[in-house]
Amino acid sequence: MKEKIEQLIQRRKSIAEGGGPAAIEKQKAAGKLTSRQRLELLLDKATFQEIGQHSKHHSTDLGLDKKEIPADAVVCGTGKINGRTVAVFSQDFTVIGGSLGKMHATKICRVMDLALENGWPFIGINDSGGARIQEGVNSLAGYGDIFYRNTLASGVIPQISVIVGPCAGGAVYSPALTDFVFMVEKISRMFITGPEVIKTVLGEEIGQLELGGGNIHNELSGNAHFLAGSEEECFANVRKLLSYLPSSSAEKPPLSDYEKPAAVDLTTIVPVEPKKPYDVRQVIQAIVDKDSFLEVQKYFATNIVVGFARLGGRSVGIVANQPKILAGVLDVDSSDKASRFVRFCDAFNIPLITLVDVPGYLPGVDQEHSGVIRHGAKLLYAYSEATVPKLTVILRKAYGGGYIAMCSKHLGADMVFAWPTAEIAVMGPQGAVNIIYKNELARSREPEKLRKQLTDEYVEKFASPYVAASYGYVDEIITPAETRQQLLTSLENLSQKKVWRKIFKKHGNMPL
Repeated sequence: MKEKIEQLIQRRKSIAEGGGPAAIEKQKAAGKLTSRQRLELLLDKATFQEIGQHSKHHSTDLGLDKKEIPADAVVCGTGKINGRTVAVFSQDFTVIGGSLGKMHATKICRVMDLALENGWPFIGINDSGGARIQEGVNSLAGYGDIFYRNTLASGVIPQISVIVGPCAGGAVYSPALTDFVFMVEKISRMFITGPEVIKTVLGEEIGQLELGGGNIHNELSGNAHFLAGSEEECFANVRKLLSYLPSSSAEKPPLSDYEKPAAVDLTTIVPVEPKKPYDVRQVIQAIVDKDSFLEVQKYFATNIVVGFARLGGRSVGIVANQPKILAGVLDVDSSDKASRFVRFCDAFNIPLITLVDVPGYLPGVDQEHSGVIRHGAKLLYAYSEATVPKLTVILRKAYGGGYIAMCSKHLGADMVFAWPTAEIAVMGPQGAVNIIYKNELARSREPEKLRKQLTDEYVEKFASPYVAASYGYVDEIITPAETRQQLLTSLENLSQKKVWRKIFKKHGNMPL
């Protein structure tokens, strides 16, 4: 028995070394941590339980029989984050470049199945050169098995992808199917077609980071949600994100201790003049619990702000127009960004708070040709479909289709509040006056004086929040200082909200 135990200990030691000292040194030289170091950063201390440690490939084709490896290129298992169980895999680039073959995929699928059956969040740490070419169609089958499970788990358990190295070819579609993608500057790369193929086919020279680095996917493509300066920061952010989320759709988000935000006069942040910009993040931070706002997709579609926060210790999802960027207008990208966030919050029982200051949808040929009608409809669909508590605060302007789309009463908002500065109308007062009174203004000897008079009359008669309130489209007109307390009270009152759909259907057909 002693001899057998010693053999097991030596085998475990060999497996823990991955591709061996030389490969580990190469990994470190690339500025990357090893697969097991990453798990130590992510999980609570001494909670990792490995699954399938001795699993390895059985292929002998194309030289694989000559590669002496004690286990396959991925470490899988369970652990705890802030005391709650999660399922996790961490690809090991030091072993055959982290490539995915049949047994590699089988190990991942095993922990995915456990996560879905037990209601655990699932986290994938990606550092792989892609499909293991030597295993042929088995590699492709492995990816397909993972994608299938990603889809079954969607909306049931939170799924998080961490890209800390290459993630190439078919491998990119698993992160794309998960809820949140984290990337790290300088080391993360995600692309379907590598630079070498692009050079061969198109004759273009392009670097890996330029093609699919963290900045590209956080700022331009929108494929990623968080960008960190280091792996340590990245895994700390994953832990932080999970603190806002339930373990599954069958639970409510965890409650947390909290501090009130510092007292701020919101009237000094939001100008009365509808066209003057300001940073809506300042409004968010003045309303939610102190230091609790975690922004999602901070660098993409910056004319809208989304993220998680806490109100009275409860997790909430925030969606807010950003007047600082493009006047807070809705466009193709911001509609996509907000829609997906709304649907995630609804799937995981996270109440939604919408802060409105929107001039409408962005006009122009480029937007029309890019499908702003279809993309804009996603936001209407997402809010209409959501059954979690939905609270809306109209801070300033709410014009046209933008008013409807930003969780208006007509899309099922439970409570709609408006500040006295709110303007709710088909379009901006000046634009409306210029159209309606075009002839009168042309004949006037003092057109500017008349325009101001008519604009003031239009605001009073059509755009005033009191008009919308008189029809029940606004539940209450509040002072800015009352905003936090009104939201707290509403959240408490709506905490047991349940919606039962009377019409049976498999699912709707979202305008994707």
